[in-house]
Amino acid sequence: MTGAPHPHPTQAVILAGGQGSRLRPYTDDRPKPMVEIPGTGTPIIGHQLNWLAQEGVTDAVVSCGHLAAVLQEWLDRARLPLRVTTVVETEPLGRGGGLKHAAASLPRPDEPWYATNGDIWTRFPLREMADFHHERDAEATLALARPRIPWGAVETDAFGHVLDFIESPPSPYLINAGVYVFAATFTDLLPARGDHERTTFPRLARERRLAGYPLPHGAYWRAIDTAKDLTEAAKELGSEGR
Repeated sequence: MTGAPHPHPTQAVILAGGQGSRLRPYTDDRPKPMVEIPGTGTPIIGHQLNWLAQEGVTDAVVSCGHLAAVLQEWLDRARLPLRVTTVVETEPLGRGGGLKHAAASLPRPDEPWYATNGDIWTRFPLREMADFHHERDAEATLALARPRIPWGAVETDAFGHVLDFIESPPSPYLINAGVYVFAATFTDLLPARGDHERTTFPRLARERRLAGYPLPHGAYWRAIDTAKDLTEAAKELGSEGR
């Protein structure tokens, strides 16, 4: 499906309901997406909303759960670059169920949409990912990252001699980066409860309707899971002026 122009998505869902237990004590009094990256004065979700707006998104639905009121209060008083609606999971629905629940509040249900996990800090051209998705006629496209291994690696030869030590090498495997482009019809394929990565995605992969978009070379990506991730993100932001 190349050649014909197509509209890029202008709506998105942010999954922001997780408890963030590995980020305690930061998450004792706030949900994970409300944790600030040191030195920026802005919570993770604030950076995400700014990025989405820069990429042409005009409407975002934020799926809340753990300490939802804290997030809603911040959204109410913040100066936001786009329209934001919140929905609250009164009981855990799983990632797939949470996506389906939030997608029901998208303003344009007959149009494609982006989605992102609420603990991802990244910058890359979403419109290019949407073009990739469209060209492959995919039902869903997930961004793929190649994170660095947090340990040093040892390189050996076939005989067992150590040749080199490599500090935090890139992983040989691509991983799900937690950012997606979905066709409008994808919503109907999501489970009401449970994890779409164990149900919907494997089914689409078998049908060759699931695409994987490798993040462009040099694109910044980090999942904020631990206090060390916060420290590393602050250091990277400071050194690279992001």
